[in-house]
Amino acid sequence: MSQAPDNADLAVFAVFTEIGIIEQLARTAFTRQLPDGLQMAHFALLNHMVRLGDGWTPVRLARAFQLTKGAISNTTGRLEARGLIRIEADADDRRSKRVFITDAGRAAWQACIAVLRPQLARIREELGTEVFNQALPALQSVRAWLDAERD
Repeated sequence: MSQAPDNADLAVFAVFTEIGIIEQLARTAFTRQLPDGLQMAHFALLNHMVRLGDGWTPVRLARAFQLTKGAISNTTGRLEARGLIRIEADADDRRSKRVFITDAGRAAWQACIAVLRPQLARIREELGTEVFNQALPALQSVRAWLDAERD
């Protein structure tokens, strides 16, 4: 018979429950705002390349997003068809490919940020900047730990 969770376990579970609910609510709200039929997966990939640089292989992107290679190929294929990214053969290993954001992709990312900005400003105004300043270090610690433990 398993042991009942203690209050510390329940607190950890409650935090992850809240993160999951926040992710669902934010994804739905933000997806409604994204321009030109973009989905959150599209924005997330563009945002990733703007934040961390491009030239990643599809396999590395799949690992970063915790997706299958097929799922990331679907997303990159849709973005490539729209001219928001380009996929090129790897100069060092012709069997591999590299994904690059295009100028149109950067413009689409900027358009997404522009339409999301009012909603983010409203959240910040309602809750106050301090809520986010206090939450960010703790969330970054949890993310870093989970990221280190995933392999």
